[in-house]
Amino acid sequence: MSAEYRIRRAHPSDAKDIANAHRDSIRSVGPKFYPPSVVADWGEGLTPALYVKAMEGGEVFFVAVGQIDNEPAVLGFATHRINDAQDGGSVYVSGAATRHGIGSALWRTVEAHAVAKGATSVQVEASLAGVEFYKANGFEVIGRGETLLMSGRPIAFVFMRKALTKPYQFAIERHAHPGIIGDCAFQVFSDDDRQAHIGFT
Repeated sequence: MSAEYRIRRAHPSDAKDIANAHRDSIRSVGPKFYPPSVVADWGEGLTPALYVKAMEGGEVFFVAVGQIDNEPAVLGFATHRINDAQDGGSVYVSGAATRHGIGSALWRTVEAHAVAKGATSVQVEASLAGVEFYKANGFEVIGRGETLLMSGRPIAFVFMRKALTKPYQFAIERHAHPGIIGDCAFQVFSDDDRQAHIGFT
């Protein structure tokens, strides 16, 4: 994988590549923490139409784009969704792109988006594979339990929380090297105290 990448807002035309990165992430990391049956269920139903529908429903997607084997590729993605009832989102990085800082750069982009929308804290339902990643990014464990996959079967998750501050938005450009944050313009619509809830399913 090339060391260079950039993060931009995703479009419906990216849906196939997002689905591929999502499935690859699950297949690459999942077996270290879950039995084969859970890993198979986790990746079930991840078709491009799923992401297009989410975008049409208002969910914001960001993608890290670069190269794998000298071919253009989506290396990972992150999402953020806000409505009156709940804030939600996700972040996944393909197996070939792990350990390059891409997940953290994507996560900073999502947090900046949440802050710009008025969120003051963020919660995640972290997979067992993601717990140490979130701890490294400032999260604290607040509980453990299960969540349902698209198949309807349960998967063990860890509930985590982190406080957000407005200056976080400016940290992205300082710490995203060697990636480039592109096409990410944020606008503060409200200063209301709101909590973002990021769920991984």
